[in-house]
Parts: sequence; C-alpha cells; structure tokens
Amino acid sequence: MFLHQHPYPPYLFEGVQKLIVGTLPPPRFSTGDLKERDVNFCYGSRDGQLWPILNEIFQLQLTFATNEEAILERKRFLTNHKIGICDIVASAERQKIDASDLGMTNVKLRNILEYLKDFPCVTTLLFTGGNSKNGPEYFFRKLLKEESVKYDMISNEVPRIHQFVHPVTNNTIRTVSLTAPSGAANRAVGSLQLYKDLKDKNPSFNTFDFRVLQYKEHFP
Repeated sequence: MFLHQHPYPPYLFEGVQKLIVGTLPPPRFSTGDLKERDVNFCYGSRDGQLWPILNEIFQLQLTFATNEEAILERKRFLTNHKIGICDIVASAERQKIDASDLGMTNVKLRNILEYLKDFPCVTTLLFTGGNSKNGPEYFFRKLLKEESVKYDMISNEVPRIHQFVHPVTNNTIRTVSLTAPSGAANRAVGSLQLYKDLKDKNPSFNTFDFRVLQYKEHFP
C-alpha cells in the first residue's frame, strides 16, 4: 500500500479571489522522482495541461523545466492575478502507484471551508474536474453535506456552475467545474456536442483548444 501525500501546501495569500481546486499530483511529486520538464510546483506534471492552457490564454512564455525559475514564474502569475491553489485531498492510499483519482482509498481531505474562512476575499472555486467519483467537486460536495451547507445549481451546461453560502462568513461563493486538464478527460470532451460542432467548423480544432476556450471564460 502506497501512502500518497500531497507534497505542496495550499498557495494562498492576502487578497486572493479565485482558488484552483484539484485532488493530488502524480505520486512522483510526493516521492521526489521528477521527470525531465516536470515543474516542482502545483500542476507541474509535464503531462498536465493546466499550465500550458494558462500559458496560451495569457501568453506567459512560461519555462517548462525542473528549475527554480519555472516555479517562480508560476507563483508570480498566480499572485498578480489573485489566483490561489488549494487542492482538496491531503492524502490517500493506493494499491497501484498511479495518478488515478478512482485509485484513491482512505482519502483524507483538507477542509476548504476553513481556508475560505481565513481568506474571505475568495469569490470563486475553479474545480479541475467535475462530480465524478473522487473528483474535486465530488469531495467538496461531501464537505458541504457534512456541514449541512446548501449547494445550488446555477448552470447545468459544461462547465457546470454552482454556488453556496459560507456557513461562517455568509459570503456567497461560486464554483465552476472545469473540464479536467488531463489526457484522461479527452474522451469526455470528444463526446460533447459543443466540441463536435466546433470541430465540424474547424477540423484542426482539438481538445486542448476546447479547454483554452472554456478556461478563458473563468480565469481573470
């Protein structure tokens, strides 16, 4: 049994307005066995698409390498745009050492509601995935249910949007369930009618382009 612990604390700071919420990075980030072009920071896997998507949207010219400059570039971007990161899983056990959300058992969660109490400027949670089992929204719903917090749907179109009222601050906070920035979600993207329509209009349009369009609507 492999104990998969999150290697990074939440990236939070005074004035943060939006939080990116995922689960766990690939196990190699916890063991320190990084690959070439991995970045030793949240969502730093060379196979992940979050930073390439943001790089495209904001024309950041990010470094994709295992060095300190790549980390600092990402932190500067997040701080400048008032975006934090607070993944919801603190640790999980795995029979198989991989990055599958479904492979997580005995999951220990971070109480994001506590972080939201400490950082009341946050108005939006951006989930890197939807409500499928062991996804970030799935676990967040579990937290809300434990606290008897109502979760209201705003839009059922992908990306689905909800909102809730924080039980302590009384702030209304919106959540957006973005299409996961991983190759595993490409099949789901391909089945969406909107993607098919855009692909019909432009045969070179791909699943990465689809995510860029979607994420552009919800990042500052």
